[in-house]
Amino acid sequence: MRVARMTMILLFTLVSVAIAQTKTTKAPDFKLKDQNGKEISLSSLKGKAVVINFWATWCPPCREEIPGFIKVYNRLKDKGVELVGISLDREGWEVVRPFLKKYEINYPVVVGDRELTEAYGGIRGIPTTFFVDRNGNIEDKHVGYMSEADFEKQVKKLL
Repeated sequence: MRVARMTMILLFTLVSVAIAQTKTTKAPDFKLKDQNGKEISLSSLKGKAVVINFWATWCPPCREEIPGFIKVYNRLKDKGVELVGISLDREGWEVVRPFLKKYEINYPVVVGDRELTEAYGGIRGIPTTFFVDRNGNIEDKHVGYMSEADFEKQVKKLL
């Protein structure tokens, strides 16, 4: 009896792990205006691999990784990749617009809020980057600085 019960527990655990590994998480949709006033939504990017990067102008690791993000975006945007920066600056566009100009950021940037960060599970540290496949599923999440090489490697996994 005890062996049968242990076998059932083991089988249940293995099935649960298999289900957990195959379960996909849909990336929460959002609809916000970018630096040019154009509305950006995740649902409008369906069919593309999407990288969502939560960051702020005052964050040193964020500023450090942006040049590499720009280079990778320039190399891969024609292959179906979109990068969306979501600024978490409380001052909003007042500080973000000059920053975008200074760093020559050429990918869409929006200003996020608490509701959006909570939809993404609560952003505990920045930068936090989500890698979303062409079907809108979150494939990976990275918290902290990413080098250009690591970033490109992650993006290419989505292609």
